[in-house]
Amino acid sequence: MKTEKKEETLKNLLPFDARESSQQSLLLFDNVQFIYELALAQLELQALGVKFEVTNSLRKFDLIKANDIENLRRRTAYFKLIKGKYSDYFHIVKKNRTHSVNQYLTHWIYPYKGKFHPQMIRALLNIIEIAPGETVLDPFIGSGTTALEAQLLGINCIGVDVSPLCVLQSKVKTESLTVIDKIITLKEKSLYHIEPSLFSNEKGLVRFIEEIPESKVRNFYQMARLVALSDVARRKREFKKSFLRNLDLMIASVTDLYKVKEELNLTLGKVDIKIGDSRSLPLPDVSVDGIITSPPYSIALDYVSNDAHALKDLGFDLSKLRERFIGVRGKGKERIELYNKDILRVYREMHRVLKGDRFAVIIIGNATYQKDEIKTVEFTIEHMERFGFTMVKNIDKIIFGLYNIMQKENILIFKKTK
Repeated sequence: MKTEKKEETLKNLLPFDARESSQQSLLLFDNVQFIYELALAQLELQALGVKFEVTNSLRKFDLIKANDIENLRRRTAYFKLIKGKYSDYFHIVKKNRTHSVNQYLTHWIYPYKGKFHPQMIRALLNIIEIAPGETVLDPFIGSGTTALEAQLLGINCIGVDVSPLCVLQSKVKTESLTVIDKIITLKEKSLYHIEPSLFSNEKGLVRFIEEIPESKVRNFYQMARLVALSDVARRKREFKKSFLRNLDLMIASVTDLYKVKEELNLTLGKVDIKIGDSRSLPLPDVSVDGIITSPPYSIALDYVSNDAHALKDLGFDLSKLRERFIGVRGKGKERIELYNKDILRVYREMHRVLKGDRFAVIIIGNATYQKDEIKTVEFTIEHMERFGFTMVKNIDKIIFGLYNIMQKENILIFKKTK
């Protein structure tokens, strides 16, 4: 059974006749299709100090008042034209080496189930009013979407994950642009070592990567190798061809990130990605300005088994890793009880580290386990409010996409009030 895709081709985002946007209007991106996106677009405008009216087309908004048009152009996620001029995000999403509108710049690197929609994360960073230089936390950093989108907006990001694979890919996506020249310099040498031979001094690719002295460069080549291994395991592709292809694409995508920074004169946010336990965050009390995260759907998806080939290749013992992951321990009723207990500890930690009167966003859906629906959304709302949060928004989100395991989620926006 084919999974319906929301993803569209980039042709819908490429330049068009700007006359379709008047000098007093805001025009949505063509790929904005769903009710939740329209809701987020309006919340984003409100947070950015814009007064507007939605026209009958639902695609063009009439601008009534804006406190800072230039700031709106630089930050907005859902509008490609503001008063006849393209937004920064319009230029950013054009830097795309894939066929998916959601996988621009380095977002595409490594196939990861349950990825965030980057456009949604950019909008949420605006909606919860995190300013450049402030810090957002994602205690389940996953594939690094929050980190990259925060970085582009000049927002600092702390990302925590128990999975070494998640930490690696998040670091590669956000740190490689600082060493892109060194990465390119080593490209030919890496190709020389793909197949061990007498002429390569018996060095294989693994050993070559291990001996790269700089960690950011080493991480990049390790990730390129893991992407190729994923192609072998999941798509039955030949390793050498996959490595060559993905290495070129990764270098091009990191170069695109560097170029868009220069072209748009972006001041990138600082990114700090670390292996850690979200049940006991390595952070001081009241130290972050906002939180955006999606707890793992481990009840429905075994993250350890799903990425077993990569984790084994990295040298990790899967049975030991399993004991550290939330939601994959135990069976039957015990598994649900352990998951709930762990998530409550995470929510308490989120409350501890978040500053007062700031916002935490949790994107979560009700999972199904052994044919029973687990009321995760209701559970989250009840306990977040018990810990001292007040829910200010609950937005239904329909999901499409090859790597999504849920059909519906809720975007829950809480404010720390106690």
